[in-house]
Formats: sequence, C-alpha cells, structure tokens
Amino acid sequence: MSTSPNTPNQMSSFRWIICAMLFFATTVNYLDRQVLSLTWKDFIAPEFHWTDTHYGYITAIFTLVYAIGNLFAGRFIDWMGTKKGYLWAIGVWSVGACLHAICGYATEVTLGIDTTAHLIGATGALASTIAITSVYYFIAARIILAIGEAGNFPAAIKVTAEYFPKKDRAFATSIFNAGSTIGALIAPLCIPTVARYFQRMGVGNGWEMAFIVIGGLGFVWMGLWQFIYKKPHENPHVNAAELAYIEQDKFHETTATGSPAPTATEEKGLTFLQCFKYPQTWAVFFGKFMTDGVWWFFLFWAPAYVKDVYGFSSDSSTAQMLLFVLYAITMLSIYGGKLPTIIINRTGKNPYAARMQAMFIFALFPLLALFAQPLGNYSYWYPIIIIGITGAAHQSWSANIYSVVGDMFPKSAIATIVGIGGMAGSISSSLINMSSGLLFDYAEKTQMVFFGFQGKPAGYFIIFCICAVSYLIGWCIMKALVPKYKPIVLD
Repeated sequence: MSTSPNTPNQMSSFRWIICAMLFFATTVNYLDRQVLSLTWKDFIAPEFHWTDTHYGYITAIFTLVYAIGNLFAGRFIDWMGTKKGYLWAIGVWSVGACLHAICGYATEVTLGIDTTAHLIGATGALASTIAITSVYYFIAARIILAIGEAGNFPAAIKVTAEYFPKKDRAFATSIFNAGSTIGALIAPLCIPTVARYFQRMGVGNGWEMAFIVIGGLGFVWMGLWQFIYKKPHENPHVNAAELAYIEQDKFHETTATGSPAPTATEEKGLTFLQCFKYPQTWAVFFGKFMTDGVWWFFLFWAPAYVKDVYGFSSDSSTAQMLLFVLYAITMLSIYGGKLPTIIINRTGKNPYAARMQAMFIFALFPLLALFAQPLGNYSYWYPIIIIGITGAAHQSWSANIYSVVGDMFPKSAIATIVGIGGMAGSISSSLINMSSGLLFDYAEKTQMVFFGFQGKPAGYFIIFCICAVSYLIGWCIMKALVPKYKPIVLD
C-alpha cells in the first residue's frame, strides 16, 4: 500500500510503521531485562557468590519498582505526550541497562579488591560481603532500568489508541506486544554468546559488555522515534482516507444511551483517585495482578530452570535451542489479538464481550502447566513446549486486556489505567520472583518433597501449579466486576 498522502483513492498505511516502531521498542525492552536472567547463573553468580535468594530479591525489587513506576508512568505519559514521554522512558531504561556493566567494578572499589580472580576466590565472610555488596549495586542499576521500562506499555497503548480504531487495537497490540516474545526469543541466542565472546577476549568477565551492547539499542530507537512520530492529524504521511479510518469511532460509535460518542476534544480527564471509583479499573487491576507474575516468572527463571533441573548452562547449544523453541512457540500469540475481531465479525458482539470470550479460551491453555514437571521425567522437551504454550496464552491474554482499557476508558485516561494495570501485574511479579528464590533455596537445602519430586524440581512444580490456575481465577474476577460492556462516559 502506498503511504503517500497525495494518493486520493488509496488509503495510506503509516499506522503500521508506527506499530513497527512500538514492536521494536518492546523488543529492546525485553532484551534489556533478559540480560541478567541469561548471565547470572553462569557468569555473574560465580563471580559474586550469589544464591537463588539473591537473584530472587534483585528480580523482586526490579518488579516492585516497575510496579510503582507504572503507577506514575501512565500519568507522566498522559501529561508529557506520547512523543516526549516515550523518548524519556526509553532513554532512562537504556542508561539503566548500561549501568549494570559497572556493578562489578563498583563492588571491587567498595571492598578494596584488586582483581576479579580475588572476587571469585573469596570464601567465608568475605564471600558473603561480596554477594551482598554486589546485590546492592545491581539493585540500584535495576531500579533505574525499571523506572524507564515502566513507561513502555502505557506509551505504546496510548499510541495504539491514537493510530488505530477500536476494532483493530487488539490486533495492533498483539503485534507490538509480540516484541516481548521476539526479545525473549533472540535473547538466549545472542546474550550468552556475546558474554562468552567478550569473556574470551578478556574484556571483563564478558557479562559487562552484554549489558552495554544490548542497552545501546535503545539509543538507536530514540533517534528513529524523534524523526518518525507525529500525531495522525499532523503527520504528512497519513492521508485523508487513513485519518478517516483511524478516527472512525469518533463518528460511528454510540454510547449505551444511544447518544453520539464524545469526540477527543469533548473528553474530560480523570484524576488518579477517580480512576479507582470504577469497577472497570479494578477489573483491569485484578486481571493483571493474577496473570502477569506467570509471564515474568517464566521470563526470569526459565534459563535457571534449564540449568537447575537439566544441567545445561545458558551458553550451551542445547539450552539455547530449548529457550529459543520455548519463546518461538509464544509467537503464536500474534493470532490472539485477531480472535476478538473474528468473533465480532461472526457474531456481531461488542468488543468487550468478544475479548472476554477470547480471554476465557486463552485462560484454559495454562492449565497444561500442571503436567509440565511430570512429563519432564520423559523428556525436557515436554515442559519447554508446555511453558511455550502457556507463554503464548499469556501474551494473547495480555494483548486483549490492554485493549479492554481502550474499549472502556476515554483516551485521556488510557495511559493512566494501563499504568495502574501494569502496577498490579508488577506487584504480583515481585511476589512470585522473591518467593521463588526463597522456595528454590529452601527446597534444595531441605530436599523438600512434593508429589514425588525432590529438591529444586519440587519447588518448580509448586510454582507451575500456581501459574496453571491463575488465568481462570483472573477471568472470573474480571467477569464478576464488569459482566457486560459498560464504557465510561465523562459528563
């Protein structure tokens, strides 16, 4: 399709270029947060004497700060605007990603240790001190990363609401949200390889350059965004036909009372506290709280699971293939955003009813996680495939719950509500990551037994069971709070 605004009989398609930019940003977002999970077990832990508990605390604090950041990021994006707000968000998280690289040097300087060899060779109280000191520095870098990354989804959802009509938003969201899957897919192939390459080159212990190389991608995106983005009605690459298509809801949608829907200029804002007066807000809150922790657990712990249960290091070809296949399966989620459109076209249901029907279907697939650990006794491929299917279901669920916000809230409040939902999801992620680290160390130390599994495999089985039922619980809560489509119209 032509993107020229001078083609009167043909609609331009610049909205898909914007969607591609959101996809790129989300891919970089997930690459940056994956560097630690793919390097800590084989590169960082031996240097700083970390246990699962140390790593669990780092990831828990990251997700907790991410939760708080989501609370304010939405308001910041609504206030700053999508262009400047997005630039600030990705700039901050790229700086935070690169700062991880100096944590080792900072630990050495703080403790007066001359070489990495002395770090690795430390024992007893010194090893414990090294672990605690390094954890503090990594937490500091992780906090900066979390503050910046909290802005990605509120900004991306706001841009989607600006550039796509309601009927297309779930599909557009599923496309850019697939960037999280692509980031997770590319990460196990490139990050351990980059770390090992620079380690062999003698550049630090290798992991430092992995943070710098991946973190630098965000600055590339910033340059492109500054050049490409303008609001649809100001963008010379959006012709009249495309602009009319983007703004079709303004002219054709009606409210539940039959009155014309308010235009963007008629919309009033919602204060932060006013948002919590609506059950729609709480539906999004609990829908995210019950499910986001599942995705973040698999994102942060899948490499450790492959190492702990099956003994494959992150830079081994087997581990890389397992993780690649896992996240390749989650790419099926791109069709999850299309399912509500199919339901709407075939049944005529409103967007909310169609999304809830689709989300119920997606909530059934994670139940397979109940069988992941038992089937792992026969082949490590079974749990990998099942985790991949669960991840695909999550991403499909996530794309639709984000679109629910656009269905029910005015554009002036979308980023704020997305931020509230992101906060809820991050709180649950913080809880599951911290609990997992403590559980895995406890299970290994006591050789805990759970349904025939002993030690760390027993710990993983417990978490898998929790993940399996979370989506159905979340769906039931959402349905109870908002049983029917009820958009919020401000007087």
